[in-house]
Amino acid sequence: MTDLSLNYETAFEKAREEVDRVLLSAPLLIRTYTSHLTLTHGKFVRAKAVLACAMDEEGCVHKDAVIFAAAIELLHLATLVHDDIMDDAALRRGVETLQKKFGKRTAVICGDYLLSAALKELAQIEDTDKYKNLDASDYVGQICMGELGQSANNFNYNLSMFRYLSIINRKTAALFEASYFAGAAVGERDEKRLRLYRRLGRYTGIIFQLTDDCIDYECDAKTAGKSVQSDYEQGVITLPVIYTFRSSPGLRERAEAGALPTEELLEEVKKNGGVDFTHQTARRYYEKASEALEALHFPQQKAALLKELLDKSYYGPKK
Repeated sequence: MTDLSLNYETAFEKAREEVDRVLLSAPLLIRTYTSHLTLTHGKFVRAKAVLACAMDEEGCVHKDAVIFAAAIELLHLATLVHDDIMDDAALRRGVETLQKKFGKRTAVICGDYLLSAALKELAQIEDTDKYKNLDASDYVGQICMGELGQSANNFNYNLSMFRYLSIINRKTAALFEASYFAGAAVGERDEKRLRLYRRLGRYTGIIFQLTDDCIDYECDAKTAGKSVQSDYEQGVITLPVIYTFRSSPGLRERAEAGALPTEELLEEVKKNGGVDFTHQTARRYYEKASEALEALHFPQQKAALLKELLDKSYYGPKK
């Protein structure tokens, strides 16, 4: 192992430390707000994906992957801050959201600052020519278009499954693909294999979002670590609802008339199989992701790490 490489565990800790450093050393004017975000650390799923995909045959991770992992987590954090504003969410990972505690205007600026911090992190990469095919701006654009697509379809009770999958393909899955691609780009040059990495990341992201769609109907706020049973109230139409309205058009008509209470919808989604259908859809993507993972023929440790991330995306939080 050279001084440019680390084992996976050390690389992960360094990525976490780098994110905390950025949040805790922000300019004084904004540091109170960015420091609050250290209380809402998640499981660094995307960072883990970057580092796992960057592992070489000996299980070592190049230092560039640590930079990519930290940058992607900062970008992800920026999207969460903006998501919470749009959803008027009160909780994130069991902690009061930035917008709830400090106000929407402050949260907007903080989200923008985190985006700039992610770009600054990426600027630390020395050999930029090595990663010329990794277009971070394209992925950021995809995420923005996904968010805009969701917002434009709020209260669209006729939203199709095809259109919804297109939205989450950008809104959620794009950043997962970027994570897997960034890690792979550190040491992989074969275009066919890089496409498989990207496919694995994209499918994992779709699975992650579909599983998250079911949380409103399967978990309470304590288990989920965030506000639940709120998507419908905010006009966010997810796959369990799309399936339910397709199965029972009368419910859709009542929703359009403003005559379908949230509590009743929650029961109807369960009764009409909306949650089961969403899990089945996630299962189909899980099988596709598993095929991509197997086709890459990874060493045992690397395969196990990426299989674990895939499984956690599919199974999600438990009651």
